[in-house]
Amino acid sequence: MSRKLPLADGETSRTACTRALVRRGVDEKSGEVLSQAMLAERVGWCADLVAGMVVALMGEHWNAGDVDALASGQDAGGQKLPSNAWMALRRLGWTVTAPEGVKVNDRIVRMAQEQAGRALRSAKWRADLTAGVVATWLADPLGRTPAQWAQVRAAVPGGGHLPSSIIKGRTRQVAKYRQECGRLPVDVFELEGTPRVARMLLLSACDGQQVTIERGEMDPGRALVRLQLPTRPDPAGYRDWTWVACPIALPPTVPASAVLHLPTLRIVQGTVRADLAYTHAVPKARHSGHTVALGVDWGLNTLLSAGAARLHQDQTITALGSGAQ
Repeated sequence: MSRKLPLADGETSRTACTRALVRRGVDEKSGEVLSQAMLAERVGWCADLVAGMVVALMGEHWNAGDVDALASGQDAGGQKLPSNAWMALRRLGWTVTAPEGVKVNDRIVRMAQEQAGRALRSAKWRADLTAGVVATWLADPLGRTPAQWAQVRAAVPGGGHLPSSIIKGRTRQVAKYRQECGRLPVDVFELEGTPRVARMLLLSACDGQQVTIERGEMDPGRALVRLQLPTRPDPAGYRDWTWVACPIALPPTVPASAVLHLPTLRIVQGTVRADLAYTHAVPKARHSGHTVALGVDWGLNTLLSAGAARLHQDQTITALGSGAQ
């Protein structure tokens, strides 16, 4: 299927994500119909292979020097790093291999590099925040004066726009470490340790040799994902990998004209869930004349809280629905 979304005049594209349940699959080599449990087992085997390589990559590069090198956006020769995490890691020479005796193709390695690269990139912000808190540590860090608040904000990149709750939360984390270890942490990598690795398959890092997705021609409410999965937890050769076709019922929120992207697969309570991104056409936003507004707030306990409101001709404002989290 075409990955290019046709747009009319006055339209632009928007990418969204939805979650779908993958109920079954068909092994194309044997013709066997895989139940929900059997499919989850085979996806889990593949996810375990990926997670093992992610753990190896994270353990090797979970340090300030490597995270700074990745966050710099340049390789050793001064060339700009690719936006895809797996390509950036390869440009830096950060490779990983499957365990001895296990055979995986290059696309499985890509997924591991993509997952590790995203985690390492996200650590840069926490590293800078922790460094700023430690550098401005006080005898009573939770009782900062206005001048001391300004000092810690100045020590953190973009700290002037950070909510106080973010800095307080990191301060409590550092204080707990100091109480337990008798000293301040050197950096976030000592404070947090290597993060846990999620069991998932980032199929967006792959190409047609590992996974494909097609929308039903007769039924646009369904899609077919085909991917290679191992037939055993420790595949010894390519013969232990087969193509599995997985039909997916799309939620009604996915427009019939939307372009589907390769999903991320996760194991949730013994079932396979697909986080499916799609791109669809929407009207271009106007500079004025809007009558509907969306307000969004974010916090530590609830990531996002949102609510919509409508402006009526009599200038009154009413809420739409009950909001969402």
